[in-house]
This record gives sequence, structure tokens and C-alpha cells, in this order.
Amino acid sequence: MESCMKTTTTTTTTDHQLSPTSVLAPPTPVVLSPCAACKILRRRCTDKCMLAPYFPPTDPHKFTIAHRVFGASNVIKLLQELPELRRADAVSSMVYEANARFRDPIYGCTGTICMLQKQISALQAELAKARAEKVNLQCRQSHFLTLIHMQMEQNLPVSPSPQQQNLFENFCFLDDCAGIGSPEPLWT
Repeated sequence: MESCMKTTTTTTTTDHQLSPTSVLAPPTPVVLSPCAACKILRRRCTDKCMLAPYFPPTDPHKFTIAHRVFGASNVIKLLQELPELRRADAVSSMVYEANARFRDPIYGCTGTICMLQKQISALQAELAKARAEKVNLQCRQSHFLTLIHMQMEQNLPVSPSPQQQNLFENFCFLDDCAGIGSPEPLWT
């Protein structure tokens, strides 16, 4: 049983063992395991593998699904045509589209987009209806307050008493400040 066990030894280097040139030199990239794309395609992964940054060995499903839908040569060709800054977005887009194609083989991501557009339209219609109802209620409130204001003016004598004048001023103050605490004024 002891003969089957492997023992590993690790060596560590300390700062005093390094030469001045090894500290300043950039580390050379060492490929410990091939990227998911090279592993699935069964080819040798090099330092300059174009697919390695986008398909890490820890996530082979990502390349598998893109490979099944688009094919490896199309994935490579697409990435070669793009500048490096856009490649990560292209890979995530390809993986998303491939996943959508597996979920819905007929419409793919187009079906998802159409469904989301319908939801947006329904929510916009609901929002427009709520805004119209809000304006309607504000108009009713404004009309009601105007009628009360006119009624109070008609019921006041030509020279109102100080007590009635104070009541009228308080009413106007409350009318003007009806929107306090709300993000928008109740009417404009």
C-alpha cells in the first residue's frame, strides 16, 4: 500500500536566493494544463493559444456548448477577426446564443429577445395607464379645490372678519403645499 502512494516535495525560493536579473525579468508563462478548447479538441495548448484566455480549463462546458453550435473553426475565425478588446464580449455572446439555442432549438436567442420585448411593451403600456390615471386624479383634485375656493369666496362677506381671513389664508396655504413630501408636484 505504501508503494502506491506518491510523495511530493516542494521547494521554495527566498529573496536571498534570487539573482538580480531574475527579480526584474517577467515570469515566463507556464502552461500547467491545456485550456478547455485544446483539451476538447485534443490538441497541444501553447503559450500563445488564442482560446486560452476565454475558455479556461476550469470551465470546459463553455467551449463545449459553443463548439457544438458554431464549430471550433468558426469560433477561432470569429475571434481572429476581432480586436483583443472585443473578444471576451464575443465569446460570452457566443456562449449565450449557444445556450439559448439548446433551450429553444427553433428560435434560439431570438425567441428570448421577442419575449423580453413583449414584456417591455406590456410594462410601458401599464406605466402609461398609471400616469394617465395620476393626471386624471390630479385634475379632479385641482377642480375640486377650485370649487371649494370659489365657494369660500362667495360665502365670505365683503369685508371678512380677521378669523375668516385667517381661515381662508390657511386654506390657500394648504392648497399650495399639497405636494409636500411627494417627489413631484401634484399639479402644474
